[in-house]
Amino acid sequence: MPRFMPSLLSGAAGAALAFALLPGLRGEDAPGPALPGVAHAQAEPRSDTGWPDVAERAVRSVVNIASTKTMRFDRGPMADPFFQYFFFGPQRPPPVERSGSLGSGVVVSADGLVLTNNHVVEGADDIKVTLTDGREFDAKVVGTDPKTDVAVIRLQGKPERLEAMPLGSSDSLRLGETVLAIGNPFGLGHTVTMGIVSAKGRANVGITDYEDFIQTDAAINPGNSGGALVNARGELVGINTAIASRTGGYQGIGFAIPSTMAESIMNSLVKDGHVSRGWLGVGIQDLDDRLARHLGVAEGTHGVLVTSVVDDTPAAEAGLKSGDVIVDMDGTATASAGHLRNAIALRGADQKVKLGVLRDGQQRTIDVRLGALPEDQDAVAVRDRGDQDSAKDAPLGLQLRPLDTSARRRLGLAVGVRGVLVSGVDPGSPAARVGLRPGDVIVEVDRQPVETIDTVTHALRKGKGEALLLVKRGRGSMFVVVPRS
Repeated sequence: MPRFMPSLLSGAAGAALAFALLPGLRGEDAPGPALPGVAHAQAEPRSDTGWPDVAERAVRSVVNIASTKTMRFDRGPMADPFFQYFFFGPQRPPPVERSGSLGSGVVVSADGLVLTNNHVVEGADDIKVTLTDGREFDAKVVGTDPKTDVAVIRLQGKPERLEAMPLGSSDSLRLGETVLAIGNPFGLGHTVTMGIVSAKGRANVGITDYEDFIQTDAAINPGNSGGALVNARGELVGINTAIASRTGGYQGIGFAIPSTMAESIMNSLVKDGHVSRGWLGVGIQDLDDRLARHLGVAEGTHGVLVTSVVDDTPAAEAGLKSGDVIVDMDGTATASAGHLRNAIALRGADQKVKLGVLRDGQQRTIDVRLGALPEDQDAVAVRDRGDQDSAKDAPLGLQLRPLDTSARRRLGLAVGVRGVLVSGVDPGSPAARVGLRPGDVIVEVDRQPVETIDTVTHALRKGKGEALLLVKRGRGSMFVVVPRS
């Protein structure tokens, strides 16, 4: 990450995890049936007896977590045991180093279930949990989900007198609402700080695969990871996870996983041992006013633009098409591509959803039965390093090449993909300013398929104003508005 960008640091002291480094639709992140023994917010809100009372009550449910893991270091490529013995005789075992991490967690059931972050306990051989009254317990990992940075551990033995924090609704949080952050910063022990909800639904932060963060200015420092974000009724509304900082310490921007998402992941981990996510099988991007204008969608329409539909997927079977605009799911508006992605994933496989779709100016409802998300669906953009001599100059600072067999092989494209390959982009050119880059494939110009360089060049030089490109990048696609030359 460039030096001028704030670095995002894990809140686990000593975790050596630096984040240089999809928000759930409101009402769509329902965690499913509650786990037995897990505390939930009361139907009737408790009266607010003042923040000191809230803090005193809540802090008893937050625990300190100390985890250690063993790391073994080999002696390089000559470390094969047979090789070592044959040439050098008996050898000492590889050196071993133990690494420690300090973090926090939240007791959510009277029988010892604790919510925390994956990076607090990831790879740990030994986990010690300390309560506010000084009691210490060993703990075992029940399950982890690196894609959301959620983990569930269970206290061993027969813990008694545990005070579980009730799970509140993060969906009901309001901007400016006061919250407490409780954790174990720098290993100092239980610490309470106060702030407000600065923002909701923070996505594209680059910390986890699925992001719907609550942003808060409550002081969060290394060691707070896995700790509680608490509302005025003493309910858990978030799991503190990361900070944005230039210095590695608190600078007023902290991120917490919403309790609704955390509970959904916890339920799956406890019941099934893993998280099965829903899958639609489309490429999507946010709809802005420029795209809306070129697609004939009314200005001010909020929704998510479908850029591609994968064959033999739930989306294809339901009849979704590239260029469709998804405006709601089960009646809840789609605020962004991140919202929809999270909502689909959290809904789970084999679930039915109703999508409100705009197509050719008409709104329709499409029923979809979601599939299970395959493990290999995260696409990687591939840059083309092919022969630049065969490239032809085109408008907007583009160099274009035919999409031949060699290029298809390098880019991993299916035989059925048609288009023109971007082999180069002039720095500072119009194409560079809109984000086009080598390895992109221009599939359409103004919703018309293109297969030759001349077709693309003619389309971009025809008329005035702007052109709408459909571009394939890696295994995904996106629409881009460019000025005509």
